[in-house]
Amino acid sequence: MSVIEKSWYKRPGLLSVLLLPLSVLFWLISTLRVLLYKLNILKAFKAHVPVIVVGNISVGGNGKTPFVIWLAEFLQQQGLKVAVISRGYGGQSDSYPLLVTDETTTTQAGDEPVLIRRRLGCVVMVGPDRQASIKKLEQHDIDVIISDDGMQHYKMARDIECCIVDSERQFGNGLLMPAGPLRETKARLKSVDLVIENG
Repeated sequence: MSVIEKSWYKRPGLLSVLLLPLSVLFWLISTLRVLLYKLNILKAFKAHVPVIVVGNISVGGNGKTPFVIWLAEFLQQQGLKVAVISRGYGGQSDSYPLLVTDETTTTQAGDEPVLIRRRLGCVVMVGPDRQASIKKLEQHDIDVIISDDGMQHYKMARDIECCIVDSERQFGNGLLMPAGPLRETKARLKSVDLVIENG
């Protein structure tokens, strides 16, 4: 963990103050981007099936993948055909989107997509371009897509948003990046469908 990251989980000090102007700039750019999507100036793409986004408003894992697995299992028990998309952090494939199979390695797809595939046996697609991943998924017989992360990816329309909050770290010093760990302000939690406290 870097010096800056360590400062996120302490009371705001000199480093946080010095980084605050960059956080204000980050907020302005993020707010403008969200507004452009709300006004339909920037166009979001919509999948042919419902999309559930599982994400967070802070940097870090926060336990999204265990919840994705639980949610997918629950939906499968209701008789739905579930698919999962992921960016596949840590993986390196020759081409994307990458359909994760039983033979796919963590080197290719990253740890979490391989875990999800082995645990659930469902269709899992990995790639940096979520729209391309979804188009590829729609070639399969599926009823619902779960996006592992992607709350801030407003280019992707979603039907349900689930936000995971780390019960120990919470929101750190409460500041936006880079002065703090937040990708969006805590006010964002008011607009999501479900907030899950992990831990």
